[in-house]
Amino acid sequence: MSTPGMDTDVFEQFIEQLHRYVRERLIPAEREIIETDRIPDEILDEMRDMGLFGLTMPEEFGGAGMNVTQYAQTIRTLSYAMPAFRSIISINIGMVCSALKNGGTDAQKAEWLPRLAAGEIASFGLTEPGSGSDSAAMQTMAVRSGNGWVLNGTKRYITNAPFAKVALIMARTSKEALPKNAHVSAFLVPMDTPGVSVGKSDKKMGQSGSHIADIIMEDVHLPADALLGDTEGRGFVTAMQSLDNGRISVGAAATGYARRALDSALRYANERKAFGEPIAQFQLIQQMLADSEIEIYAAESMLADVTARADRGENVLRKAAAFKVFATEMCGRVVDRVVQVYGGAGYLAEYDAERFFRDARIYRIYEGTTQILQLQIAKHMLREWKAEQG
Repeated sequence: MSTPGMDTDVFEQFIEQLHRYVRERLIPAEREIIETDRIPDEILDEMRDMGLFGLTMPEEFGGAGMNVTQYAQTIRTLSYAMPAFRSIISINIGMVCSALKNGGTDAQKAEWLPRLAAGEIASFGLTEPGSGSDSAAMQTMAVRSGNGWVLNGTKRYITNAPFAKVALIMARTSKEALPKNAHVSAFLVPMDTPGVSVGKSDKKMGQSGSHIADIIMEDVHLPADALLGDTEGRGFVTAMQSLDNGRISVGAAATGYARRALDSALRYANERKAFGEPIAQFQLIQQMLADSEIEIYAAESMLADVTARADRGENVLRKAAAFKVFATEMCGRVVDRVVQVYGGAGYLAEYDAERFFRDARIYRIYEGTTQILQLQIAKHMLREWKAEQG
């Protein structure tokens, strides 16, 4: 079943407007954000007015109703600017909205989707101090209490935790590890619920203006309808389905940021002179520029393919993982070459190349590390091969 998405003409006008907004408003604001480590409230309000928090939410809930292809193109366009702008909206859209659409009850959708589309900020709580992709090691527990639940545990490295109004929290509803991760359920937790607290923002290598912190839950009492989908044991499955969208979003972000870095290197190579001519004239500089262009084009092609497949209703788990791995590793190689093109200046904080290098490093880690995704891809390949052998 194909996903129609936003009207094509309206979408093209939106992308053109966003392209201008990124270059005329967001990029000039980057220095201030680096100095203050926060996105100004007026820019957040502008992003809300543009509908950036509700890109894929159904129109009946106040969203734009974009399909996956349109969403990914929007993220790639936005991610030409520093990563904080994508980070603040992406958890709402790629993770929590996706989980609600796939697994929420009608009442949960009616309550939360309009609030998320309007720009209330959400967090997604899977990772813990002792577990990430390993759900069997998850410690956060949800225990039935009367008609509701009591949650206890700590979530680590949670994006947007200091700003969030709601978090989608994964918690064990069974002490035993069950097949297909049925011991994990998902809960919608308003952040002002008694017993919920947020640790101080972690200091990071890069991505100024984007914040991560611990979410600590101590005897947090939740009503029965906080359980996503009103069903136990579906939390991890819902989380993994949401991660497909999240991985496409990270891949699209890495592709957009690689383009920004390469454009910067092109400009610098034409301005910087050595031996009496621009360094852009030197063949080994040209090789680094060309290799970067080739790899960005490959990532753009993968992005177009995986999103088209998702919109046709195909299971894209493996291809979304493959795209995320390639695009993020590609971005790492591009920003490394960009530092090299800048030479000594690339190591100085006053030039952009140094920041691009630090910002891009996390793309290979969050929403599934390259290594975890390689294992996942191989596992699915081997499973399919065995099935074909009968």
